[in-house]
Amino acid sequence: MRFQTPLLPARLIRRYKRFLADIRLDDGTEAVAHCANPGSMMGLADPGTRIWVEPNDDPRKKLRYGWRLVEHENGHFTGVDTSVPNRALRDVLMAGALPGLDGYAEVRPEQNYGTGSRIDFLLRGDGRPDAYVEVKSVTLSRRPGLAEFPDSVTARGLKHLNELAEVARAGHRAVLLFLVQRTDCDAVDVAADIDPAYAAAIAPTLAAGVEVMAIGCAITPDAVEVAQPLQLTGQLSGTTSLRSGS
Repeated sequence: MRFQTPLLPARLIRRYKRFLADIRLDDGTEAVAHCANPGSMMGLADPGTRIWVEPNDDPRKKLRYGWRLVEHENGHFTGVDTSVPNRALRDVLMAGALPGLDGYAEVRPEQNYGTGSRIDFLLRGDGRPDAYVEVKSVTLSRRPGLAEFPDSVTARGLKHLNELAEVARAGHRAVLLFLVQRTDCDAVDVAADIDPAYAAAIAPTLAAGVEVMAIGCAITPDAVEVAQPLQLTGQLSGTTSLRSGS
């Protein structure tokens, strides 16, 4: 998924009210940017952080910039826009290019299911069970090479786990897909200390037949692209990172 407008480098002054950030562009201009991330953004929102923002001239938008990336000192990037994973994955799924979720004739985004919820993608194909795919954007890393989810307590995420388990029990494929928007991680685990309830629900969810996938991203100031499978570790270890549908 390429950014519609070339990104501009900036420094973060502060993030506040979850969806707002004061920024300073490299030419010294200060502005307010939209932050499309409702999470805590732990480790990504320190004042002075080097970031990349996307300008826009859409008169319908109140803010002229959208915060898209964090650039780390080691040359790696983290994507902070939580709308990006679904946009990037849609193209890959439509092309049948994601192993384990290939071979489906229909890819339907944002379908109602469960109790007042929407599944990110519903995949359908002749002679095979429907696949319900719930996508989680992962941006937290507290140990080198390890990405963790969630970065804050997520009642919504817990609800999704329970609903995916019900889907699996009904005989469909239920897939929890962690898309890691970081270029410096090769493994994924659950942040049990941040959300013990979510962590406690993982084992029964997997026992119900829910599959888990972890996929990395290739990220530059030009684009965010779905990349290679990542290792599942800790509470997720022993599950299969990619499975072919049947």
